[in-house]
Amino acid sequence: MLSLLKIQNLALVEDLAWELGPGLIAVTGETGAGKSIIVGALKLILGERADRGLIRTGTESCTVEAVFDLTQTAPVDAILTEAGFDALEGESLIIRRVIGATTNKQFVNGSPVTSVMLKQLGEHLVDLHGPHDHQSLNSKDRQLEMLDAYAGAEDLAKQYRAAHSLWRAAQTEHDELANAERASEQEMDMLRFQIKDIESAALKEGDEDEVEARHRIAANSARLVELCGEVSERLGEGEGSVLNALRDVSKAIHELEKYDPKLKETFQGFESAKIELQELESSVRDYLDEIEVQPEELAKLEERIHILQTLKRKYGPTVTAILKFREDASAKLAKMENRGEALEKLKQRLNATRAEVNKLGKQLGDKRKKAAPKLAKDIAAHLTDLGFKRAVFEAVLTVRDEPARDGLEEVDFQFAPNPGEPLKPLRLTASSGEMSRVLLAVKSALAEQDAIPLMVFDEIDANVGGTIAEAVGRKMATLAEKHQVIAITHMPQLASLGKSQFVVTKEFDDKRTRSTLREVSGEPRIEELARMLGGKAESARIHAESLLAGAK
Repeated sequence: MLSLLKIQNLALVEDLAWELGPGLIAVTGETGAGKSIIVGALKLILGERADRGLIRTGTESCTVEAVFDLTQTAPVDAILTEAGFDALEGESLIIRRVIGATTNKQFVNGSPVTSVMLKQLGEHLVDLHGPHDHQSLNSKDRQLEMLDAYAGAEDLAKQYRAAHSLWRAAQTEHDELANAERASEQEMDMLRFQIKDIESAALKEGDEDEVEARHRIAANSARLVELCGEVSERLGEGEGSVLNALRDVSKAIHELEKYDPKLKETFQGFESAKIELQELESSVRDYLDEIEVQPEELAKLEERIHILQTLKRKYGPTVTAILKFREDASAKLAKMENRGEALEKLKQRLNATRAEVNKLGKQLGDKRKKAAPKLAKDIAAHLTDLGFKRAVFEAVLTVRDEPARDGLEEVDFQFAPNPGEPLKPLRLTASSGEMSRVLLAVKSALAEQDAIPLMVFDEIDANVGGTIAEAVGRKMATLAEKHQVIAITHMPQLASLGKSQFVVTKEFDDKRTRSTLREVSGEPRIEELARMLGGKAESARIHAESLLAGAK
């Protein structure tokens, strides 16, 4: 259950620490007192989008914190461990959310998490129903989920959906290849041409860099000869050359070393420098001998560059991209040329996956057919308790033409609230007040299967009154035997049935308005119920006392 809800600076609530117990909890108060803030706080805990306009005027942020005491932690632990967090060490789960002007942070047991994770956790913690949430009953998909839950077929439905997904994937792949089989010979000829066009160039990785380097040398061979000749002449043996001058320097050094042997250390690098220059001059002469000005070689290299540029324009910006294009085209051509064999394999897979869909679909359908009349009878019994004395309710199953993602059949909840009227789809027959009671009847029928600990009903009794309101309250009280139930209500008949009752009030202090929440029991509870019944008259008080006595 939810054991503690703390709210700070959210709308009219300045600082609230609400400790909750088990069973049916009634929340009452005048219109505009701030009851909706409790629902808003719970929605924040459940990961819904934060409206920064809810931050209390004069403050920079608002905080909502909820403590859940859980007896079954497996669903929550699965979400935590999948996200990389430790499983719960005890039975308490603490969710905290801070909304600021520019920040939005959320924490689970002190660790920062995403709002997406809060939504995942929330699906296992709180079932919240507002005045219009009963509209979900109009969805055939939602009705089918309810029937599967009642039938204990949720795991089987999950297996079916997985099989259906595999079948649809096989069908898509089969259809694509079948369509490709009808592709024109022209497309295959184009692929063959593209492959041959690339293969005839005999490309390899690094080809472009090598060709460009060779072309650069061939195109500038005359200038290379001229420059190498000049370098060789300046370094060589001729008059005025560097090496010739170094011989004279060498003689002078030898003479210096005779007079002062210590200078040998000073000039020890001279000889090695002279040798390196001699080797350099020799290398330049060798390079010069290798250079040949060959116009035909230059023409071949230019033609090669032209081929590369043409292929790049057609198939990709680099040699790597061109080779990848050829690889993909070859694979596509091979698939098209051998598609008969591949199509047969896909057909076998398609038949196998369809057979699995049919098998699981039949098993799921059998469970649904068995459970549907029982669910309808159970819901009808709860509807009788809620004032529909002679209403008829059925869960009608219709076989689909093709397997759908959720099964071989669909369900349609049909309802006739009054005797003599024909059954019609629920969405076409029930008023909003009736839909609220139908929702409560469905929830009551599914109470055993529903593992969510907290149910919140936000004024779903808005369009009922009198004895019907009392019946709604008694049904919620019965539901509260298996779940913690919070009922935000204006109906005194419902509020009197709460195991506890809390009143939301607005207070004015120093020109500020704030909403507060307090538990009422004894005399204050009688006064609150009397207010809800119409005022301070003695008759209202007597009525309030009788409601509490009847509830006990």
